[in-house]
Amino acid sequence: MTSSAAHTPPLVLTLGCRLNAHESDVIAAHAAAAGLEDCVIVNTCAVTGQAVRRARQAIRRLRREHPHAKLIVTGCAAQIEPQTFAAMSEVDHVVGNAEKMRRSTFADLAVQASERVLVDDIMSIKETAGHLVEGFGQRTRAYVQVQNGCDHRCTFCVIPFGRGPSRSVPAGEVVAAIRRVVEAGALEVVLTGVDITSYGADLPGQMTLGKLVRQILKHLPELRRLRLSSIDQTEVDDDLLAALGDDERLMPHLHLSLQAGDDMILKRMKRRHRRADAIRFVREARSRRPDVVFGADLIAGFPTETAAMFQNSLGIVDECELTFLHVFPFSPRAGTPAARMPQVAGAEIKTRAERLRATGRLALAKYLSSRVGVEAEVLVERDGIGRTPHFAEVRLDAPVPGTVQRVAIVGADATHLRGEVMS
Repeated sequence: MTSSAAHTPPLVLTLGCRLNAHESDVIAAHAAAAGLEDCVIVNTCAVTGQAVRRARQAIRRLRREHPHAKLIVTGCAAQIEPQTFAAMSEVDHVVGNAEKMRRSTFADLAVQASERVLVDDIMSIKETAGHLVEGFGQRTRAYVQVQNGCDHRCTFCVIPFGRGPSRSVPAGEVVAAIRRVVEAGALEVVLTGVDITSYGADLPGQMTLGKLVRQILKHLPELRRLRLSSIDQTEVDDDLLAALGDDERLMPHLHLSLQAGDDMILKRMKRRHRRADAIRFVREARSRRPDVVFGADLIAGFPTETAAMFQNSLGIVDECELTFLHVFPFSPRAGTPAARMPQVAGAEIKTRAERLRATGRLALAKYLSSRVGVEAEVLVERDGIGRTPHFAEVRLDAPVPGTVQRVAIVGADATHLRGEVMS
């Protein structure tokens, strides 16, 4: 970005999760409204040490590409390690996670009235800002953030220190936000947050995620499809299971925060479930909705993990009939208890991660093959691709983006279904 490129709108680079993607939309809107021009904003992730290294690499690259721009770093890594980024000569300003969502922050930056490092104590944040319930995403699918922060202390995770305590958006505001995105054309809404199954603990009236889901489905009959982002099965309440069984508009795909399938590793992770709890939950959910499918997050090579312990994690893929795996090779994060535990050799971590991924690929291919010959309501998104209620991707012969089509599943490969739109 050169000095001659006047009136250039802010460039926002998002690293990490979908929540960051949502917040980047808000950041971009605030920066543009403030008249902040010729600037680059990096919204960082801190989930692993590797994520922080990638953020630093991206900042150096962006400075080379945009030598005259104002470069602002924000997000979880900036919140947790502000001095790391303040020490980089490429960086003009470091902004915390709470501050990045305030219009006033960008108004001050636009008139050069801001401190170089603007990062307050995230643990003191109690309010839930209005930006949380603004939908984002494609026209066909909108993401609505209903919760932020986390009150748990898993030994491998620094996210609570980047996001602060758990806080929820009141149900009435969530319903109103979903109504807005549905009126704007969204056919599917995804509820998202840092720990959405903790939803409501900070609200009056004993609110839960299940009660929120029931209110959404009751008050918005025009909503075609409601989907949940990652959930912690330990916190799932009976209202959510009942909604899963009672209303087909709640999509039959649940992504579980399992992390491991061995009890000792789960204990050392400071998770609140054990292997049998996960299996019991999956069976209960299937008793309510027999066609439900499950994805899961799994960490390979957590400190002290033996070959036998890893085998238990490998085995839970079959035990729970998991379909969509997100596999993370363990990466020690400075400042976490897990970083101080005896580490598994890096080469072994890599091998175990690949074995988990290979098991996941086989499970997905098996599931996709089982869908050939059925019919499905497919949300058509883009470029001939849609998704079934079970989140399987479908390549279509005659797609009409932004619609839900009745589709005959006529084939499958290792990663996609192939469908024909029915007349």
